Amino acid sequence: MPRDTLDEVPDETLLVLYANGDPEAARLLTSRLTPRVLGYATRLLSDRAEAEDVTQEAMLRLWKVAPDWRTGEAQVSTWLYRVVTNLCTDLRRARGRRPGVGLDDAPELASAGASAVATMIEADRMAALNSALASLPERQRQAVVLRHIEGLSNPEIGAIMDLGVEAVESLTARGKRSLAAVLAGRKAELGYEDEAEEGV
Repeated sequence: MPRDTLDEVPDETLLVLYANGDPEAARLLTSRLTPRVLGYATRLLSDRAEAEDVTQEAMLRLWKVAPDWRTGEAQVSTWLYRVVTNLCTDLRRARGRRPGVGLDDAPELASAGASAVATMIEADRMAALNSALASLPERQRQAVVLRHIEGLSNPEIGAIMDLGVEAVESLTARGKRSLAAVLAGRKAELGYEDEAEEGV
C-alpha cells in the first residue's frame, strides 16, 4: 500500500497490515509510536540510554504480538504504553536506586533563531522538571507524565496503569501538588519571576 494512503490509517489497521507482511505499515507505525513511547520512558527512567532499550524491547513485543492481535480489544498505543510502563517499573526495581538527571536528559537545542540565554533558561527548566518528576513516587510520576506530557485521557491512563478513573485522578492531583511543592522555591532561579515582571 502506498505511504500517502497509509498516513491516515489507524494504528490497529497498520499492525494488522504488518502482520500480513506489509513492511511499509511497520515503518509508518514505528515512526508514529516510537517517539511517543521513547519520550515517556525517558521521563520515567531519567536515563536516555535505558529508555531507548525499553522502547526497543516494547516495539519488539508489539511486532511479536501482531499476528495474534485481537481487533477492537485495545488501542495499540494503550497496549504499548502499558508495556513500556511495566518494563520501566521492572528496570527501576532491578537497579534499586533512584537516578539523578543525566546529560542525555538535556533538551534538544532550540531553533537557530533562539538566543543563547533563552536556550539555557529552557534547558534549566527542563532539567528542573525532570528532576522534580524523578522525585515523585513511581505511580504518581507515571500518571502525571501520561496525563500532562503525553496528553492521554484519564480512561486511557486507567487502562495503561490498570486503575479506575478516580484513582488516576487522585494520583495525578497528588503528583501535581508534589511537583508544585518541589518547584515552588525555584521560580527566580528558573527565570519565571523575571517573565512575570516583564508582563506587568
